Amino acid sequence: METLGILCGVGHLPVEVANSAKEQGVRVVAIGVVPGIDAELKDVVDAYYEINIGKIGKIFKTLKNEKVVDVTMIGKVTKEVLYKAGMIVPDLRALKILAKVPDRKDDTIMKAIVQELEGGGFRVMNQTELIKPLLPKSGVLTKREPTAEELADMEFGFQMAKAIGGLDIGQTVVVKNRAVMAVEAIEGTDKCILRGGELGKGGVIVAKTAKPNQDQRFDIPGFGVTTLESMVKAGATGIILESGGALIAEKEKTIAFADEHNITIVVK
Repeated sequence: METLGILCGVGHLPVEVANSAKEQGVRVVAIGVVPGIDAELKDVVDAYYEINIGKIGKIFKTLKNEKVVDVTMIGKVTKEVLYKAGMIVPDLRALKILAKVPDRKDDTIMKAIVQELEGGGFRVMNQTELIKPLLPKSGVLTKREPTAEELADMEFGFQMAKAIGGLDIGQTVVVKNRAVMAVEAIEGTDKCILRGGELGKGGVIVAKTAKPNQDQRFDIPGFGVTTLESMVKAGATGIILESGGALIAEKEKTIAFADEHNITIVVK
């Protein structure tokens, strides 16, 4: 691999991927496909572009011009952008992709985009290929261990998150006293957590898992300080993640933030 193309969403994970690639002597071309890309990214990569996710033709042309073959997609792009007026103005290539898909589920759309990329001569990489150290191992990552009540909610929430993942609805649930307070859908993780905290009146547990048949090329759950900030606002006391099924951005900073706010992080 001489040049890596990164199609970037929101969050710090694109920076982590770019840094890892640069350490291996790989030239990096990044394309921010939604607003709010981490400002640090521009200073890390060799070439940076901002192209709306709806401009598939322009994205492909830019990658070809930069002689990119290997591509990875990383960072948060919520499906909400498909329905928010003005967020996406699709070009002809994007319209053709959307016209072919039988539904608007996350996996359906993402697999169609991957198929289009691979049909265009690109190799779409496993999202974790360059950032395997960000995949946490089983155990308690924080200073505080979960209480028996929290652990029971975590086990319950883990099962519920797996269930909604199998239906391709979302990857996050918020629970309290073995009851589901909120399920992630189109709104994304942070809004799900805030809604669950409001309905549960605080003291809630978050569960975030990979889908049962997770495609490693896209949509592997990410977790970091931004999610923890939402948990603090929601009054959440802990989160359970899946070993090998979640990427923790800025791991040391994230765990320190959780310790500061007395939140327990468990990896199953």
